[in-house]
Amino acid sequence: MLSHQLGRSVRPIVCAVGAMLLPSIVAAQRLDVPAADRARGAEQVVVGHVTAVTPVWRNNDFGDRLIISVVHVVVDETLKGSSPPAIDVEVEGGTIGSLTLRVSDLDTFSRGDRAIFYLQHNRRGGLVPHRRGLGLQKLDAASRVHGSSLTLNQVRQEIRAAASRQP
Repeated sequence: MLSHQLGRSVRPIVCAVGAMLLPSIVAAQRLDVPAADRARGAEQVVVGHVTAVTPVWRNNDFGDRLIISVVHVVVDETLKGSSPPAIDVEVEGGTIGSLTLRVSDLDTFSRGDRAIFYLQHNRRGGLVPHRRGLGLQKLDAASRVHGSSLTLNQVRQEIRAAASRQP
């Protein structure tokens, strides 16, 4: 009887600890994916800075009506494919009025953020992150990927090396 009661009181604690650790585990797993793997299958890879974020209601490829943040990016450099000088990237999540949608595997963006965007077109023709959260890597002021020691120069080298190995 005592073990049954103890089990019930421990479960909420275990669940709470798991919920606190899960974002760290997911983030660590996302950092382990090499740039070449992120770029494989992406139609384009660009480095750019965010000049505006506009949340809108849109249907995703599965027909779900979601808040999508249209992230306006001025392209500083194209690492794969071709890109115009500015693009709009549709990232699930955002705030409209008092309603906020946060998507656990996708970064949120603000004006001034700088990032590497691995992109593909969705069914409507909009640009979205390739492989969802793996398609976005925010950069800090020193051009390092947030949460790692990986530099933008290293990402460039990985993507170029992978492109040179392809037939």
